[in-house]
Amino acid sequence: MSRIGKKVINVPAKTKVEIKENIITATGALGTLSYTVPAGITPELKDGNLSFSIPENKVKELNALHGTTRANVFNIIEGVTNGFSKVLEINGLGYRASVAGKKLNLELGFSHPVNLDIPEGLTVAVDPKSGAVTIKGSDKFKVGDFAAKIRRIRPPEPYKGSGIKYQGEHIARKAGKTAAGGK
Repeated sequence: MSRIGKKVINVPAKTKVEIKENIITATGALGTLSYTVPAGITPELKDGNLSFSIPENKVKELNALHGTTRANVFNIIEGVTNGFSKVLEINGLGYRASVAGKKLNLELGFSHPVNLDIPEGLTVAVDPKSGAVTIKGSDKFKVGDFAAKIRRIRPPEPYKGSGIKYQGEHIARKAGKTAAGGK
């Protein structure tokens, strides 16, 4: 059996979890999310603890899904309780970001500004001093996907380090050309 799949999820008191057939719905301060449990995996809610079990004769087939299911359900419970956030740093001369309504406007050294629609359920804020873009939401997949979409527009380059990177991400820097003094 999966080691992660065996772990019990402690449901916070503020969060309400419902199990109907094979759909788990979590409702909390930040909204409602649901997850469809794969066939063969049985969710069980007892005294605020959520666990997942698989039948003895199906361990080999369901082992990978067991841990993945537990992780995904943990993420929806964590999302409706506390939420998720990603911070992107923008480095470069003249590179800047701003939010106008439901659009994120990026000026990244192209001949035109890049405008992105902010997905439903996410909030985006730009720090005016550092230019850092903070993405917050209850769905971990949506937050990470939108952050990756922004980073993909101008990934950091290894010589000057200009571009968009995640906060805390290490960029391996390369040395530029040097003058060859002789042979």
